Amino acid sequence: MSRIGNKPIAIPSGVQIQVSDENIVSVKGSKGELHQELPASIKINIEENNITVSREDDSKQNKAYHGLYRSLLANMVEGVSNGFTIKLELIGVGYKCQAEGQMLDLSLGHSHNIVFELPQEIKVEAITEKGKSPMIVLQSHDKQLIGQVAAKIRSYRKPEPYKGKGVKYQNEVIRRKAGKAAVKQ
Repeated sequence: MSRIGNKPIAIPSGVQIQVSDENIVSVKGSKGELHQELPASIKINIEENNITVSREDDSKQNKAYHGLYRSLLANMVEGVSNGFTIKLELIGVGYKCQAEGQMLDLSLGHSHNIVFELPQEIKVEAITEKGKSPMIVLQSHDKQLIGQVAAKIRSYRKPEPYKGKGVKYQNEVIRRKAGKAAVKQ
């Protein structure tokens, strides 16, 4: 029994869902449109304002697919109706960011600035307030894509455990280590 796979997905108003003959699901809403191909063993049933996902048999692979594709469909419905937001903080002296269109210019303590080009589906905003760490705000309707882009930006300077400097998610907690202890003889 799949606990996640058996949960119905509520369809909010303004979201349209279509299933083609090739088992491709299209979800369209106010924020955008997403497509997902399903394996032949996974079936979708759309009733009134709910989607239910079912599987052909109880093989190990189909059990894994059942929960996976239910979660992917739920994320698609959530994305096209509300969208997703990820906030990244730049912790460190001299760390800066600027956003111009789909280009993000990062100054992270390297000998050169890093210029990162974002996909068209993602909106970026760079916030710099006096007395606070610079912040990057990413918004998109595609959860997979926004997570991948945020992880790529974070990989340019991961937070280190001694001073906590680097690029971190806003609500991320960094485990800190103690530095060298003074040696007494």
